[in-house]
Amino acid sequence: MKKDIRIPEVTGIEMAVVLEQNKTHNTDDWYVYLINRKEVDIEMIMIVSQGFSETKTTTVFRKRIDKLTALSSIKVEMIHPDVFSLSNRFQVSFFEGNQLFEKTFTFEANTIKEGSLRMIKTLHQRGIVIT
Repeated sequence: MKKDIRIPEVTGIEMAVVLEQNKTHNTDDWYVYLINRKEVDIEMIMIVSQGFSETKTTTVFRKRIDKLTALSSIKVEMIHPDVFSLSNRFQVSFFEGNQLFEKTFTFEANTIKEGSLRMIKTLHQRGIVIT
């Protein structure tokens, strides 16, 4: 039975944290993006995020996205610098065709910082990407 279970590898999906100008409040704020580098749409996306360490955890945040078209991205949530000292985990589940996929992305503690920002061509912004 176990040999019959196929867990497909997720490729072409990335998470990014970007520092961008908030024109409404005239501040620089941090945002999390989901990037679809696949040539196909993904659907019924569920993202569960939480910050954690050995002694602290944040509230669990859940976000549903109906569809993310091929070769595109979407802003998922704002992330506050107070949680950068924690590891921040994003569990992403989605359908590609009729196949369910799942991948966990973790930004390790203290890795989200201005000194780590690099240009993300897909977003035309500076940020940190994990695959």
